[in-house]
Amino acid sequence: MSDITELLQGRKLKKFAAGKEVIRQGDQTGCLYFLVEGTVEILRDGMPVATASESGVVFGEMSALLETPHTATVRTIGPCTFCIVPDSRAFLESSPSLSHSVSRLLAQRLDEVNRYLVKVKHKFKGDDRLDVVINSLEGLLHHHPLRFHAPPLSNAAGSSAQRSAVPPTRGQR
Repeated sequence: MSDITELLQGRKLKKFAAGKEVIRQGDQTGCLYFLVEGTVEILRDGMPVATASESGVVFGEMSALLETPHTATVRTIGPCTFCIVPDSRAFLESSPSLSHSVSRLLAQRLDEVNRYLVKVKHKFKGDDRLDVVINSLEGLLHHHPLRFHAPPLSNAAGSSAQRSAVPPTRGQR
């Protein structure tokens, strides 16, 4: 977290009273939100899914990286202070260590979801009433985009070496 604290030095802080929405699910702000102090709850479709109180915790990273609306609401439980970074993409690109930290965070979350899906699948396997749910979980567990788009390689001459990275498909491995 010290890397994040250093990167946030000199930026404006915003205070929120208890019960205020910092991020609203469905909005698209283009911002990253770093919790400096306080406790928040995270809600998805109005249902509480987690709380957070660790200084330096980041919110809005999925929206920033995917350039999509926020997938959850972040609401203060008590008074909170945030550092809000408006140009999230440029901020992430300015710091490889921050980008790595965000990548690790997202990988940890994905790993937790995958573990949970496997547990649910094992628990209800063979229950004919839940076959649709099990099949849906199976689909989620094995759904991977076929392509990812990396930024072009930097090349001062602008040669044809600039290409999007495309991982091999199953038949090419």
